[in-house]
Amino acid sequence: MSARICLFPGSFDPITLGHVNIIQRALGLFDKLVIGIGTNASKQAMFSIEQRKQWIQAIFINEPKIEVQPYEGLTIEFCKKINAQYILRGIRFVSDFEYERAIADMNHSLAPGIESIFLTSAAEHSSISSTLVRDVIRHGGTARQFLPEEVRY
Repeated sequence: MSARICLFPGSFDPITLGHVNIIQRALGLFDKLVIGIGTNASKQAMFSIEQRKQWIQAIFINEPKIEVQPYEGLTIEFCKKINAQYILRGIRFVSDFEYERAIADMNHSLAPGIESIFLTSAAEHSSISSTLVRDVIRHGGTARQFLPEEVRY
């Protein structure tokens, strides 16, 4: 039987406690979890891809099932490149589900063998988003309560 490889794609700009919670809960489901730092042309990144990769690697330094890889282009094509059979997505609100479902349907049309898996965020993390955290940081606020210890802001 082949390894169950899952891609968790995102910008992780920065990685939040919500992301960490989803990753920790997903670890038992897969043999390998690739955290894919994607480039989103419609978003202006606050932190470099290298910085984001370093943070994620530091957070999960003792977790051999996790690999961190930056990528560009279609997520589904990156899945094929790394032999991932699953795409993991976190859901905070009903509106997230509607958006993610549309993407999952498109991905399934492009690659029927790759399944999308949705995990709902833990209640205490449902209001955290990287966008809001970036706004707090940009305006000189303290975002520590939303971020892992390794991300110092």
